[in-house]
Amino acid sequence: MSDQNVLILGVGNILLTDEGFGVRAAAYLEEHYRWPDNVTLMDGGTQGLMLMSELMDCDFLVVLDVVLGPREPGTIYRLEGENLRQSLSFRDSMHQTDLLDTLATCELAGHRPAAVVFGIQPLDYKTMGLNLTAELQAKLPEFCEKVVAELALQGINLRLMHSIQGVYIRILVPLSLSEINIDTN
Repeated sequence: MSDQNVLILGVGNILLTDEGFGVRAAAYLEEHYRWPDNVTLMDGGTQGLMLMSELMDCDFLVVLDVVLGPREPGTIYRLEGENLRQSLSFRDSMHQTDLLDTLATCELAGHRPAAVVFGIQPLDYKTMGLNLTAELQAKLPEFCEKVVAELALQGINLRLMHSIQGVYIRILVPLSLSEINIDTN
């Protein structure tokens, strides 16, 4: 298992329907998987620069967000490098600074973690509403499985927890590279 400090950061505004998908995905992951001590799951909301301390403390950052890409709603994306700005939280955010600026500030301060974004094309990210659209709610398990597969590539193996009549059992999640079918554009 990897000994790097990993931060899984769910971002977005939970008051704007699908824009809160990243926060909901982080909650889903926390509820359905058993996590090693070196992995922190966090609701980053819309905090921007206020997340700098947490970013400085991690070696590998996984951001969960919505992505405004060219595909249909529900498309899952994996972004890194120059493609990070496709993530809603990495582009000219209304909330202080965007995450790319925050990562650049971390680099100036001496530590910029490696970062990857898992995002999903939203159906509705402008309507006030506390719930995800039914389409994106249905995509949560698939989206989270892809995040878990990425973590396995980083040497972090997780256990899926299932509840059967209130009793939790742990199941080792089988992973292979062929299971990571996601759009990288």
